[in-house]
Amino acid sequence: MFKIKNLLAPVLFFIPQLFFAQYTDVINSNRPGETMSAYGVGKSVIQAELGVYGIKEKHDLLDYDGSGFGTDFSLRYGAFLEKLEFILDVQYQMANYDTPYTSYKKNNFRQTVLGAKYLIYDPYKNKREVNIYSYKANHSFNWRELIPAVSVFAGANFVGADNPYYFSPDGAISPKISLITQNQFGGGKWVFVTNIIADYISTDYPSYGYILTLTHGFNEKWSGFFENQGYKSDFYSDAIVRGGAAYLLSPNMQVDASISTNFKNTPSILYGGVGVSWRYDGWYKNRLAANKAEEKAKKNTDNEKSIDYQEKERRRKAKYE
Repeated sequence: MFKIKNLLAPVLFFIPQLFFAQYTDVINSNRPGETMSAYGVGKSVIQAELGVYGIKEKHDLLDYDGSGFGTDFSLRYGAFLEKLEFILDVQYQMANYDTPYTSYKKNNFRQTVLGAKYLIYDPYKNKREVNIYSYKANHSFNWRELIPAVSVFAGANFVGADNPYYFSPDGAISPKISLITQNQFGGGKWVFVTNIIADYISTDYPSYGYILTLTHGFNEKWSGFFENQGYKSDFYSDAIVRGGAAYLLSPNMQVDASISTNFKNTPSILYGGVGVSWRYDGWYKNRLAANKAEEKAKKNTDNEKSIDYQEKERRRKAKYE
């Protein structure tokens, strides 16, 4: 039993560090949902998330039909601190609209946001307990799962002049802030994320909304999600439901598909899209390897000092004897 404990000790030593770190063994993407997760990609990790979608709109009151497609792109980078992540989020849409009297197009950026996210509180940091003798203890319900990880996001919207998706013909830069929480249930098989968002804060039409996302991992490769999004402003309000799935191609690459719709006819909307997420973690692994090498070298130095001290003591005692 003593030997078993000695063998397991190094493994248990690293488990807490791996659990609360931002970096994970497999890619952690915000796609295909719209929520922003509380955790970042990890210091020195760069991640790109790209999607394309088709859209169908019908407005019963204004009597128009619209169809088109768009692309959305997010670039995420962990820098300076393990808890800090910088994010660029861009969405461009091209759509054609037909009325009984005319036709027109809307081709422009629907969204351009640049900001940073910071993890304020991680309930698992330094608190992950592993019972090496009990499977039940490690897989039973943990009350700590009810305590969410909490992050904040602060950034800015950049809108160019004459943008048909914006309420004003003038360009503008306006703040966007979000409060993000994340719970993990069932050993991480279920993840519940909430985003509370204040957007276009300094403009004439600020928007306030929420996004709730429940994700379930079916196995090591497949996961599915269901999402509810709502936002309200004097310019436009809506409630959207969204669902989809993601498949892990490799530890650093994921593909996904999703569909979205709403429940009103002013306008009714239907989105369908696919996407891919990819990360580069070579810098992180190099830094981790360097840290381990440094720790090993330090341990060897300490061992050598200990052996040298013991030899000196042996010689000193032999001299007096």
